[in-house]
Amino acid sequence: MTAYPLNDRDTRPALVVVAHGSRDPRALSTVRRLLDRVRVLRPDLPVHLGHIELNAPLLPDTLAGLDAHGTGAAVLVPLLLSRGHHVKRDIPETAAGARLHTRVAAPLGPHPLLVDALHARLTEAGWRTPADPAARRASAVVLAAAGSRDPESRIDTGRTARLLAERLGVPVIPAYASAASPTVPEAVRALAARGRHRVAVASCFSAPGRFATECAAAAPGIASAPLGVHEAMARLLLHRYDQALRTSATAPLEPAAAV
Repeated sequence: MTAYPLNDRDTRPALVVVAHGSRDPRALSTVRRLLDRVRVLRPDLPVHLGHIELNAPLLPDTLAGLDAHGTGAAVLVPLLLSRGHHVKRDIPETAAGARLHTRVAAPLGPHPLLVDALHARLTEAGWRTPADPAARRASAVVLAAAGSRDPESRIDTGRTARLLAERLGVPVIPAYASAASPTVPEAVRALAARGRHRVAVASCFSAPGRFATECAAAAPGIASAPLGVHEAMARLLLHRYDQALRTSATAPLEPAAAV
């Protein structure tokens, strides 16, 4: 990944993309390429990466490094697709302990740009909404997400599913890899019981990993790739960054932690 030096005169809040982290090496390489795409779209913006767990750099180390280089402020944008414990607790608590001024942006979903990426990945995998009414009545999509015990995460995933359904013109049913139900196989069986046997799985994961692989394996037909380096994802990260800065026009960034 390209290094981007900082200096004391650079007073723009840095963009820190906060990824979950994964044992799958493809995840880290995908996230790094996504950040490079963000840099192409906004070459004057300092862009950095921090992980919640499993991969370096960890978020506290990234924030400490920014502070050591004289960066005064940062906007933390979760590379997460719904609200949940990481967005509501882990990331804000880490930000509050940093020495520089911080603001935590909203997660990436729900949002029309996220639906753009989901739709594009499904199309790349071969999905076409049938023009024939009978074939359409037999069609549906399962939106496969990571899952969370937080009810707001389910609300966000449900909203993303509804936006995608509006785009596709067929039902889209949320399903989860862990911590929530239904699972992808359960959703597929429920759709089959309603006469919908032409079912694709839309992978609502930012990068490859165990959950994405398991959900794709449960697809009875088409399964889309993770969202990865799609340009809509890069644009969405920048949108959340800009949105957080607009909020800071009326509310200041969180103050640096006391020494």
